[in-house]
Amino acid sequence: MTGADPIPAGSIYEGRVVHVRHRPKRHRLSYRVFSLGLDVDRLDELDGTLKLFGHGRRALLSFRPEDHGPREAGLGLRPWIEGLLSDIGQPAPARIEMLTYPRLLGYVFNPLTVWFCRDETDTLRAIVYEVHNTFGDRHAYAIPVQGEDTGLVMQQAEKRFFVSPFIANTGNYRFRVRPPGQDVAVVIRHADDDGPLLDASFSGQRKSLTDHQIVSTVLRHPLMTHKVVVGIHWEAARLWLKGIPFLGRPASSWRA
Repeated sequence: MTGADPIPAGSIYEGRVVHVRHRPKRHRLSYRVFSLGLDVDRLDELDGTLKLFGHGRRALLSFRPEDHGPREAGLGLRPWIEGLLSDIGQPAPARIEMLTYPRLLGYVFNPLTVWFCRDETDTLRAIVYEVHNTFGDRHAYAIPVQGEDTGLVMQQAEKRFFVSPFIANTGNYRFRVRPPGQDVAVVIRHADDDGPLLDASFSGQRKSLTDHQIVSTVLRHPLMTHKVVVGIHWEAARLWLKGIPFLGRPASSWRA
């Protein structure tokens, strides 16, 4: 658009993750993290201009396509997203931006990656929520964006994927999303027949993706991606000590 700032190929979003469990006993966690907003079609551009970010190579922060999306060998991220959108009657997007944790010193675990799919006018048309669990399973919820562009997206989906042995694989998700810009926010409420069960959110402020900013961000969040996995297991231990039932992994858990 004339006079508008150019859309960056990548950004850093530094902020906070908050989880609140409402029952059978209240439980809350909060910790600071950072995510990257990355244009799927400009990863090589970032790789060529940054020393400390690598696309498919070792770097302080890196992105590897095999950490996401399809399990089929040779199927790239864009064709995978286009296939998911085709399944819900949506055309191929002109631009795809993901919000994801990068590999830090070669390691990452991504509980959630959000893919924002825009048309030729840069209007948001669909969002894909890619969920991973600690058993190596993954699943994607592809949902069209409906209504006028108010800057806040409201969506919902039936829960179809096993995430935690402390949460039954039932109920529904409600998503409330402020797409990436100067800031970003993703709020997910899981509810079942008995009402709200869990709220999970990430909100962050945008910073430029530069080598200098990478260094300063990593210094503020050393070993962040390791902390995510340690935190998941630590919070699981706290839930167990509070007497919240351990349901185990259902036999119907599947890879997608």
